[in-house]
Amino acid sequence: MDNLFILINVAVLLLLIGLLIYMGRKHISFSKRVFTGLGLGIVYGLILHYVYGTDSEILSDSVQWFNLVGNGYVKLLQMIVMPLVFISILSAFTKLTIGKNFGKMTGLILSLLIGTTAVAAAVGILSAVVFDLDASQIVGGNAETDRGEYLEMRTTEVADRTLPQQIVDLLPGNPFLDFTGARPTSTIAVVIFAAFLGFAYLGLARKEEEQAAAIKKAVDAVYAWIMRVVKIILRLTPYGILAIMARTVATSNFDAIYNLGKFVIASYVALLIMFAIHLLIVSLSGLNPVTYVKKAAEPLLFAFTSRSSAGTLPLTINAQTTRLGVPAGIANFAGSFGLSIGQNGCAGVYPAMLAVMIAPTVGQNPLEPMFLLTLLAVVAISSFGVAGVGGGATFAAILVLSALDLPVALAGLLISVEPLIDMGRTALNVSGAMVSGVTTARVTGELDSDMYNEAIENQTV
Repeated sequence: MDNLFILINVAVLLLLIGLLIYMGRKHISFSKRVFTGLGLGIVYGLILHYVYGTDSEILSDSVQWFNLVGNGYVKLLQMIVMPLVFISILSAFTKLTIGKNFGKMTGLILSLLIGTTAVAAAVGILSAVVFDLDASQIVGGNAETDRGEYLEMRTTEVADRTLPQQIVDLLPGNPFLDFTGARPTSTIAVVIFAAFLGFAYLGLARKEEEQAAAIKKAVDAVYAWIMRVVKIILRLTPYGILAIMARTVATSNFDAIYNLGKFVIASYVALLIMFAIHLLIVSLSGLNPVTYVKKAAEPLLFAFTSRSSAGTLPLTINAQTTRLGVPAGIANFAGSFGLSIGQNGCAGVYPAMLAVMIAPTVGQNPLEPMFLLTLLAVVAISSFGVAGVGGGATFAAILVLSALDLPVALAGLLISVEPLIDMGRTALNVSGAMVSGVTTARVTGELDSDMYNEAIENQTV
């Protein structure tokens, strides 16, 4: 009987996918299909949640089949990340799009990523204070205790690494290893490796034109090849979002979310305020923020549902280069660095809120000026250091709490609402990367304003 219910659940998902395929054949726009997939996923997930409950084996087994579509799509995106980053940056050098402004471009991108993370920390602090968050008021069970012990164990691995050690970890000691994504800093290492090859090409072009022309032709061919793969994968986005959202909603623990509702609300208030600041930055650079929201909606939506900045990278780069008018070189640097440096949500808002919540448990006044200044400085520095250890919000929290001598284990009390909050954090991280790319392209005069302002209906994936 259980197998029959599992079969029915999977069959319904396939019917919904079939509906999205039918919409595509009727030439309904890609954006509408993406949002339809999101809506259908939420509704179907709620039905499954209330019919079976989160502890149901039928639901658990059904989700395994859902993951063939959802996790399979994320895996395909992750598959193309390294080749896409490498060839796009190398191609930008062969087209001489970033050689002249390389120093200014990288400086602007890094300044925006780290600077906005410091602002995000200030927003997180303000939200925690306004909502009067206090970790001592949260009661934890076995799962929270186990999570706290895990965080304490990881503290010894993470907190003792110095900033120089973290910077050295960025360098590609073995670029072929980094192409496998084996290290937390593999993406940044591939960026650096591609940049070295790009500068070598520029030198070769001045002295050995014939060899440089052969290299350029080969790079252009591989670039066109990889971009074709990206477009094939991106066409699967509506189906991936449908499956991921159905699974997420169906397996969410709504009771835990209700019990920690104040922290969830405070987190999303902070995330929304920071997103508004992103729009303000876009506006101050002379661009229409509403246009940015419309054209960035698909990568932001996927980041929200998948909780994977790395998996979202192909969509992030595609939105910048084909809709927002950002050159490939800038888009790839902003997207790649944004994966692990200056993450506004995971390295800015979240650890700052945790620090303010946890400080009273050790007798520290979180409103003390010196504590606040120290917290902002630590967050800004740690947002760069997170790239050396990986793990996103968890490791950012460990770095910040350890630096302030606050008990790391208390962060484990929030494990039940982590997935829900992480959705918003990931979307904000991706937005921060795209805003840094768009703003940098605007400041350096390389933004295609006509493409940015073109109606989205006239642009394709």
